[in-house]
Amino acid sequence: MTSTEPQPAARADRFVRDLADLRIPDPAAARAGLWLRLGVALMTVGLLLAVSAYFVSHNTQNQLDQNDALALGLGGIATTVVGAALFLRYSLTGFLRFWMARQSYDLAVLADRLCAVPSRGTTPGPLAGKDPNHDLTSSDAAPR
Repeated sequence: MTSTEPQPAARADRFVRDLADLRIPDPAAARAGLWLRLGVALMTVGLLLAVSAYFVSHNTQNQLDQNDALALGLGGIATTVVGAALFLRYSLTGFLRFWMARQSYDLAVLADRLCAVPSRGTTPGPLAGKDPNHDLTSSDAAPR
């Protein structure tokens, strides 16, 4: 490990500070967990409605009861789809939120390494001494 690379504990502390600065909510928050459990419950209830409607429609000769079972089955399928959408949305949100924060952090570390002032015996980074906001050789459309 060279002297320009941050220590692992310092990197972890900086990552925690950066997350706090970004105000990213904790994925273990009660509301997100509630929506996740609601999605699972809706999927389960929807499947039970659809299966029970199937058995009701096949155990009667009355067309009115069969039509009611058909409507109940379609409602169960719609409930299952809504529950699956809720489940996917809230299960992937926590993962993708921290993945994006980690990517942002890694890009910031890379930028720090590229712009770092070299220590003794090392070569400077390609952007050392340049202002990234006013660099005319940058590939960005506009400075940020």
